Amino acid sequence: MFPSSHYTTCAGYEVHFMEWGARDAPVVIAWHGLARTGRDMDDLAAHLSGRYRVICPDTLGRGLSQWATKPEEEYCLAFYARLAGDLFERLGVERAHWIGTSMGGAIGTVGAAGRYEPRLKGRIRSLLLNDNAPRLADEALARIKAYAGRPPVFDTVHELEAFFREVYLPYGWLSDAQWRRLTETSMRRLPDGRVTTHYDPDMVQQFTKYENDYLIWDHYDALDIPVMCLRGEHSDLVLREVTDEMLRRGPGMHGLLQVVEVPNCGHAPALNTPRHYAIVDRFLAHAENFERSCNLSVRDGAIIG
Repeated sequence: MFPSSHYTTCAGYEVHFMEWGARDAPVVIAWHGLARTGRDMDDLAAHLSGRYRVICPDTLGRGLSQWATKPEEEYCLAFYARLAGDLFERLGVERAHWIGTSMGGAIGTVGAAGRYEPRLKGRIRSLLLNDNAPRLADEALARIKAYAGRPPVFDTVHELEAFFREVYLPYGWLSDAQWRRLTETSMRRLPDGRVTTHYDPDMVQQFTKYENDYLIWDHYDALDIPVMCLRGEHSDLVLREVTDEMLRRGPGMHGLLQVVEVPNCGHAPALNTPRHYAIVDRFLAHAENFERSCNLSVRDGAIIG
């Protein structure tokens, strides 16, 4: 099924999103990573679009969305949760499964917890964290800050693609066509005609103004929905000691967390192969079965009472 491109207003900004599938189908929100765009979700969205309405936004300052006018205040998880709350309202989304890569997973976590954005409480049905966790490795965060705040400039698109192939090698396998699409949906031309990455370099202020913005155990501990953490086998951002702790607390303590390690990749799995699709499909089916069983238990309890 072919996607359509749209713009709406969230938190006073024009936000771009791609939409896949039928408008009356159950909704999946697929949210990209820190220095990426919603187009990263094209392959997964195409796979899911026969069963779901899949919405893939560009975060403020990324892709085709506007850039923040107050970067020191608006490039942070609390503001991104506000964007998500407005997106639900604008698109008439009552409830949705959430699939988030890296930063997108953190936005889903704080959104589902409802502390930053009460409008989202109870509206996120399940949460798939693609190489994201309530605590991220300091060394990996330092690496991300180092490259994200200083986007490179190249004379040609070919050179930019070579750069992306090196930086995003941990994504795992991508076809040549997928690398070209990633490049063309992740670039902008400068006034002198050279090319650079698509995003606002000021988005890195999230790490200087809000040093612990991604330390979100309190949000994670509040979750009462099915959660899956996909960890890239070679990820330097999500450590095994953290996923072990996730299993001991919050949704993990209540049997609501699954941790799956994805082989042959690091940060973050590209969600673009049949193996990846199968993992996502199983989790969504599990989440819907869990919801049905909870609803049945409530109805049975009402009858007994």
